[in-house]
Amino acid sequence: MLEITVERHDGYVLCRPAGELDAYTVAQFREALNDLAEESYVLVDLSDVPFMDSAGLGALIGGIRRARENDGDVAVACNRPALTRLLHTTGFDRIVPVRETVEEAVLALGESAG
Repeated sequence: MLEITVERHDGYVLCRPAGELDAYTVAQFREALNDLAEESYVLVDLSDVPFMDSAGLGALIGGIRRARENDGDVAVACNRPALTRLLHTTGFDRIVPVRETVEEAVLALGESAG
């Protein structure tokens, strides 16, 4: 089961999925990212995601693409070594800032804005 919390902050929207992000739950995650596609800055916090497969990664990449098509940007917070390794190994962290904490990811979003 996947639960997704969306919080609006000053300057960005925080999308926080909680639970496994895989082929069984990816539609819900994709829908949440689609709903945020027109936001200027989206921060995705993967701290409560114990597992993500290629379907989850694909949905995340699709969400980033849609955000950028609308002149927005995305950063990711991830404090889980296995997920951070996945994001690094796939080269994801070369196209999107991946930081350990939400606070660091917010700063990375600010850098991309300036």
